[in-house]
Amino acid sequence: MGARALGIDLGERRIGVAVSDAGGRVATPITVIERSGSRNRDHQRISELVAEYEAGAVVVGLPLSLDGSAGPAAQAAEQEAGELEAALAVPVLTHDERFTTAIAERALAESGLSGKARRQRVDMVAASVILQSWLDAP
Repeated sequence: MGARALGIDLGERRIGVAVSDAGGRVATPITVIERSGSRNRDHQRISELVAEYEAGAVVVGLPLSLDGSAGPAAQAAEQEAGELEAALAVPVLTHDERFTTAIAERALAESGLSGKARRQRVDMVAASVILQSWLDAP
């Protein structure tokens, strides 16, 4: 099992993906998977990325409510994370992703990218923010 981890930002239309370095210190955005309409197909693509990057774990962002409770979005993410774990040969963990999209949007806005370019990248940047937060957690 590799020392790398994949970070996943599950969106309704897109899935952002990031990967850590082998030392587990730095998260880097790598791709956005357009939802195919088939979770099995989407999960197969994630499985291919796990193999390609030799990831030893997958970290899925959990969109908790501001008060820390698990609303409908968090429950849906937990359910999909469970389905993903059944489809993968590595552990799937969830990590609080409150504010990650806002952080990603701000970072991309500050980079000077146009609105369209930002929308195409925000999911994978959010995935890297989620993964970096998990890597940095005590």
